[in-house]
Amino acid sequence: MPYDVLIIGGGAAGMSCALVLGSAQNKPCASDKSIGIIIHQKASALQTGLFNNVLGLKPGTTGTEILSNGQEQLATIYPHVDQIRNEKVQSLERAGNELIVVSNKNKYKAKTVVVAVGPSNLFNIKGLLQYVEPHGKLPPQKERIQLLNIDHLVTKNIYVAGVLAGHRSQFAIACGSGASVATDILTGWNDGSHTMVHDKVE
Repeated sequence: MPYDVLIIGGGAAGMSCALVLGSAQNKPCASDKSIGIIIHQKASALQTGLFNNVLGLKPGTTGTEILSNGQEQLATIYPHVDQIRNEKVQSLERAGNELIVVSNKNKYKAKTVVVAVGPSNLFNIKGLLQYVEPHGKLPPQKERIQLLNIDHLVTKNIYVAGVLAGHRSQFAIACGSGASVATDILTGWNDGSHTMVHDKVE
């Protein structure tokens, strides 16, 4: 069976998207949905990050801690979200109503894909190269790219999140971008009725 959503990338945007989707497990529109995230973080910009200006994070928190703690948080609270580690996606193609995601180790089917990898000009996922363009909000000398999109949607059932979506390289912005994509997907599952997930203190 294909994943209902497969997220490519385990950085700020990808993990935020996975957490919001995972948190919707008790909503009727999401209770039967399968979610996966392919985590390949060898080149994640978070690894060298030090965060003193992010609301809710203890000053001095490092990007390495966020990468590790994010995976643990997802596994502990939302274990139904599959974490696929140590695989790098090589291509994405369409086969009827499904998307085929091919990594260096496996092949996956998905109904919707979220691309949340870094904006390096070495981006080489076949099937998406036609959407690559220079990044509009980062200095040209950095040679960063983005995927052409309208409000995170690249083409039917393919979303992009984070800096690769054209946002500035700021942790809180990337997290918000991933969460925004997640709520758009949830809204689609809910027949277009705007859907968000808010836990409350009883």
